[in-house]
Amino acid sequence: MVIKPLDFDNIKTYSVFERPSKVGVSDLAGKIKKGLTIKEFFNILPNQLASKDLVELISRIKTARENNKFIMVGMGAHVIKVGLNPVFITLMEHGLINGIALNGACIVHDTELAMAGKTSEDVGAHLGEGLFGMARETGEFLNYAINLAAEENKGLGETLGEEILKSDFPYKDLSLIASARKNNIPVTVHVAIGADIIHIHPQAKGENIGKASFHDFKLFCGMVSQLDKGVFLHFGSAVILPEVFLKAITVVRNLGHNVRDITTANFDFIRHYRPGVNIVSRPTQDGGKGYNFTCHHELIIPLLACGILEEVS
Repeated sequence: MVIKPLDFDNIKTYSVFERPSKVGVSDLAGKIKKGLTIKEFFNILPNQLASKDLVELISRIKTARENNKFIMVGMGAHVIKVGLNPVFITLMEHGLINGIALNGACIVHDTELAMAGKTSEDVGAHLGEGLFGMARETGEFLNYAINLAAEENKGLGETLGEEILKSDFPYKDLSLIASARKNNIPVTVHVAIGADIIHIHPQAKGENIGKASFHDFKLFCGMVSQLDKGVFLHFGSAVILPEVFLKAITVVRNLGHNVRDITTANFDFIRHYRPGVNIVSRPTQDGGKGYNFTCHHELIIPLLACGILEEVS
């Protein structure tokens, strides 16, 4: 079979002036200059893709705040390890966060920062000798707080916040959990037993971990029940919090709470399956809107916070 080149002479064309287009001059970035304010920076962003979504998300947060709707934050430990506690503490102090949900690793890094001014050990350097995760003070303090929470029938987040506030830790003003407690903002901790270093310490009691964390799950459901026309911002938990959030959504709807019009947003440096479906798409399929941002937390979270503060405070 002999294949010949096609003749293009009879191809149909149309006018670019008549064709609908996705990008126009009004969508282009503005001109940059030295000394831009945060507001000016957001005003010059191109009206496209992630920058358009970010501006729209900030607008939705502003609307939620103006209407006294609930604004929640969920996060994994990476957010704390890259140094972002002060950003979230500032947002709490301005009344821009009404509730916080953490995975189990968060309390390790938050407590170590408050206690020692440092965290995030070199796993490879200690794993070979069976010493990874064996920091004595971390295990003793956190397991004490967990056991106390179970004994007093309280949540893990609440009890830990109170214990850090009562401590003589030199950096407790940098603790996300203590700052939330100080500002009467509920914190819930969602634990996968065996996943965190404190579970391999002699003071750990599985029944108390489960009891305190289950208390927090019920409290988390209470917060989610307030999310209609509110906002849930999720940062960096690939599995635990997306699964917990989805279960909480079905609980509150099952109990008759009208939680449909939700704004959700997921921020992570790679796209995972569960945050994409359990945070962004499934909870908003009957109302509201979900956003997915692929980005580094240490860059996007300060930028997002600055944009929120500029618009709301």
